[in-house]
Amino acid sequence: MKQHILTALRLTAICIVIFCVAYPALIWAVAQAAPGQGKGETILKNGKVIGYEKIGQSFTEDRYFNSRPSAVSYNAAGSGGSNKGASNPDYLKEVQARIDTFLVHNPDVKIEQIPVELITASGSGLDPHLSPKGAKIQIGRIAKIRNIRIEKLVQLVDQHTDKPIMGPDVVHILKLNLALDELK
Repeated sequence: MKQHILTALRLTAICIVIFCVAYPALIWAVAQAAPGQGKGETILKNGKVIGYEKIGQSFTEDRYFNSRPSAVSYNAAGSGGSNKGASNPDYLKEVQARIDTFLVHNPDVKIEQIPVELITASGSGLDPHLSPKGAKIQIGRIAKIRNIRIEKLVQLVDQHTDKPIMGPDVVHILKLNLALDELK
């Protein structure tokens, strides 16, 4: 029995060194080589951090492009979906409320034209992107409020559309809204 206890204590000490010292040190070292040094890729304006490359933000003012809804209120500490199924009555009410809100703020849009990403949260709840269609459907509202030509806003969305090698085209909403503020 004494032999088993000593073996168990040695194994425990080895595991503590590996999992509490060596592994975190390795992860920290790898993070130092990553963009943002493990603190996230920041987006700066006038030298001030205003957002992150991979974390969405809430834009609810009509003068801005709205972002995708978040199931976690854009809190990166607790990313995740809502875990409610498509037949859940509470979820259906939430989606219907998003549809109703979108239609009130975008009266020229018909319900069947609304892209699904504007009324449902992503799996992480933090997605900073919309499809080009999700951004362009909001152009009419923004053009009226800001008194900007629709063609100019379409061009702005096209300029901020990322075309990855694999996957669909996406528009980073924070970057698009920053560019929108810079339009004259």
